[in-house]
Amino acid sequence: MDQGSRRDRVVGAVVGSAVGDALGAPFEFGPAGVYTTRFPQGVGAMCGGGGWDPGEATDDTQMAVLVGESLLERGGLDLADMFGRFRRWAAGEPKDIGLQTEYVLTSGDPWDVAAALHFQVEGRAAGNGSLMRAATSAVYFARADGPEPAARAATMDAARRIAALTHGDRAAWEGTAVLHDLTRVALNGDDPLTAVPGALAAVHDDQRERWATVLAPDWHPLATEFNGAVWPCLGTAVWALRTTRTFEAALAAAIDVGGDTDTVAAVTGGLAGAVHGRGAIPSRWTEPLHVPLPGFGGRVLRTEQLTSLARRLDSHSS
Repeated sequence: MDQGSRRDRVVGAVVGSAVGDALGAPFEFGPAGVYTTRFPQGVGAMCGGGGWDPGEATDDTQMAVLVGESLLERGGLDLADMFGRFRRWAAGEPKDIGLQTEYVLTSGDPWDVAAALHFQVEGRAAGNGSLMRAATSAVYFARADGPEPAARAATMDAARRIAALTHGDRAAWEGTAVLHDLTRVALNGDDPLTAVPGALAAVHDDQRERWATVLAPDWHPLATEFNGAVWPCLGTAVWALRTTRTFEAALAAAIDVGGDTDTVAAVTGGLAGAVHGRGAIPSRWTEPLHVPLPGFGGRVLRTEQLTSLARRLDSHSS
């Protein structure tokens, strides 16, 4: 495989997710058609709104950066370190943080039981918060060694473990695992849509039917099923990829569904970026892009730093 092409896709995945996050943030909880209404010509801009500056990434990308930096600085998966970074970030009073994630990170419970204890109390934890931060870990674990089944198993297992830090519901683990694997396939230069059946076969038996429904070729996002949940969030991203031909069109389709637009667009942007590459992402979106990191000394990452992060995540084991 041409390594230049892979590098383009790797950067596309990380930067694409951040771009989707920032592009979708101003439309969060809006109705269907919200993107088309704002940009009837289809040429969207980083417009800001809803408390977000133009190009400002939300908690989705902020947590993705923390995941990636933990993997690199610890030389692999150190779940206690990753949780500690999440907790420090949450204490830094980010503009936005999911209710479920906030509860787990501020509970004071140890890292290895906090999410499970929350799930025992609440009985539900299938939000999309583990999907939104998965672009960096998906890149890192995409180079898993071994034949196809082993590579798939390795990246999906890592996804489950990271998701379980904040989400006690297996549905969130399995959805994040599927996203990891589809991203891996895309980064290798193959069509992630053709990999859906293989990823589903590796999903836990109790979860497979529900995931098969939202990832089916004939599934369409429904306004009655809020995409703040993990199933329709990933389902919408795959649908957007399946029904469009460009990175820009995929994001427009995802945001136009309405609802949890920043996270749906972040997941879509990561997957579409892994398919179409960094070169498909317009400069009018990457130039204003910035990622504040509350709790970390006022750090702000821009596209250049995200590009460097993506390349390091991909080359760690090369």
